[in-house]
Amino acid sequence: MSIFSFDFMQRAFIAGLITAVLAATLGVFIVLRRLSLVGDSLAHASLAGVAGGMLLGFYPFYSALLAAAGAALLIEFIRRAFPRYAEVALAVVMSGGMALAVVMISLKKVFNADLFSYLFGSLMAVSPADVAVIAGAGIFILMSIAFLHRELFAITFDEEAARLAGIPVTAVSTYFTLLTALTVALAVRVVGTLLVSALMVIPPAVSLQVARSFKATFGISILVALFSVASGLYASFIFDLAPGGTVVLIAAGILVAVMVGKGAIKKWI
Repeated sequence: MSIFSFDFMQRAFIAGLITAVLAATLGVFIVLRRLSLVGDSLAHASLAGVAGGMLLGFYPFYSALLAAAGAALLIEFIRRAFPRYAEVALAVVMSGGMALAVVMISLKKVFNADLFSYLFGSLMAVSPADVAVIAGAGIFILMSIAFLHRELFAITFDEEAARLAGIPVTAVSTYFTLLTALTVALAVRVVGTLLVSALMVIPPAVSLQVARSFKATFGISILVALFSVASGLYASFIFDLAPGGTVVLIAAGILVAVMVGKGAIKKWI
């Protein structure tokens, strides 16, 4: 029997493939701006949102969205306060988000399967409402990136030159961080809060190893993410594995294979 005969697998694949495209696209800008830990920071904040939603009786998916958005604004605020030490913002939000999550989980005094699904992803956790939200938000994020691609390109490679050229660097950076927060919250349902940042970093890392142009970097990153998510979801269903970990391990395996292959080629050359 085909795995797509199951409704929950159809929803998991739709949500997974959408988040793969989003994570890979935004991930290229994140990696090139040397902000690879921003995904981790926002993921920890979204975990605090999940815990808060469970504690207060809200749907955790939406509370994770709000928490990630708040964390994105906090990151940009702290980055402006410490312009020479931007990584401080990531460390503060990451540790603060995890601490808040741990405290709220302890107040709830429960570690159930639902919370576990938010930590590591779950095939059956994606509801029809989640798919609708992910699809709508995905279209909005991709349209935003397409509209701001010139500004993001300029900021990515030379923020000071972009500012001198009249680009509102602070506003664009803040908006991009909010888009990243939204993507992280969307990916939580499939990959889980503890592994979502890997989906935003590993595919771009693979593409940077082999791509010869900026456009090719996006294309390869998206292809790697799509393959990792599709094969990871399939393998997790067949072998009853955690989907988030399976997806990330496949992506990491591709990265290792590419790096080994390039090393072998260089030796022969």
